[in-house]
Amino acid sequence: MFNLEQIRKDTLHCEDKIFLSSAGCSLPPKSMFEKMHAYNKLEEEFGGYPIEALKSEDRNRFYKEAARLINCRPDNISFQYSATEGFSRALSAIPFCPGDVILTTDDDYISNFIAFISLKKRFGIEIIRTENTEFGELDILDFEQKIIAYKPKLVAITQVPTNSGLVQPVTEVGKLCKKYDILYLLDACQAVGQMVVDVQEIACDFLNATGRKFLRGPRTSGFLYVSDKALNLGLEPLFIDRRGADWVEAENYVSINSALRFEPKEVGVEIIGLAESLAYTNRIGIDNIEEYNKTLGERLRSNLSQINDLVLLDRGLVQSNIITFYIKNKTLEQVEAHLKANKVYYSPSLKSYAIIDFTKKGVDWAIRFSPNYFNTIEEMDAVSEIVNQLVLMS
Repeated sequence: MFNLEQIRKDTLHCEDKIFLSSAGCSLPPKSMFEKMHAYNKLEEEFGGYPIEALKSEDRNRFYKEAARLINCRPDNISFQYSATEGFSRALSAIPFCPGDVILTTDDDYISNFIAFISLKKRFGIEIIRTENTEFGELDILDFEQKIIAYKPKLVAITQVPTNSGLVQPVTEVGKLCKKYDILYLLDACQAVGQMVVDVQEIACDFLNATGRKFLRGPRTSGFLYVSDKALNLGLEPLFIDRRGADWVEAENYVSINSALRFEPKEVGVEIIGLAESLAYTNRIGIDNIEEYNKTLGERLRSNLSQINDLVLLDRGLVQSNIITFYIKNKTLEQVEAHLKANKVYYSPSLKSYAIIDFTKKGVDWAIRFSPNYFNTIEEMDAVSEIVNQLVLMS
């Protein structure tokens, strides 16, 4: 059940600030720290490996809770130390050859773009970007035309871009990838924990997520979903280690028949913390979280839209709880100083984070607010007034 009063009691120090940076690194529930502290105390006394064996059930809880959240089997889940690490491991599993095509968008994450460019430099692949609709999301008709024209080896898109409130039509993309039998890598880093993400409905082959954002888990934690199709194709990361394979002969190994082939061997206390954050999310219910998050996001976006000289930058027919804006005639330094003075926690976005998107929008910076389900409607109104006060200053 969704009980906001209890959720806020479970979220230490949410009362003394307006915390709007869950798309960066959110405030975890206190139970996450309690679980990690108890595990660390045992490691302090007995060492890492004995406790890893003793607490195997607690560690395996992670796979069950992650699978429950995104609707798959635990065998399809691997722990990762970040969403980018998971994305890179999945990307390294694709056997690219010179001339192969990655089909993506103008709105993908900076680290993903850098990885694509690195592959282009090293292997001679091509990067093709689809057109957007007039509303801002990828154009499905153009996407299909580019699939037909370029026959991509991989489709890789970001469900919720880090630099705007846009939500991409990921299920429609999945249908096209299935129709044309193309591997589909989805970056759901900003979506998982904020909204319902169902890998059966989306039909992606890989999906990466982080713990520290809307899931409210520890830093250096995340996971990678690997579909049965990808496993049955024998896809594996370029540098697989002993967690993911058995060394059977001097010059041969056999991959583990699960997503564990993508997982690093050394996984510490972070898996305990992420398991608890996932369980906390599942107890509340991601349907309930999505519904309340929409209420917060719509209220804040509506409030900000009424402020003179404030320009909302979010596009898309469907928008998320990432609200980005800039203020005319104010510098980034002025806006940041005002927000910090009023104990508002936020994230700045710079043009270098999203060169294509920010160039099209004609801006060099943006402020990013990202409320999460422990926030209140009153906080949305209060921060809107704080921003309005800055605009009214001469």
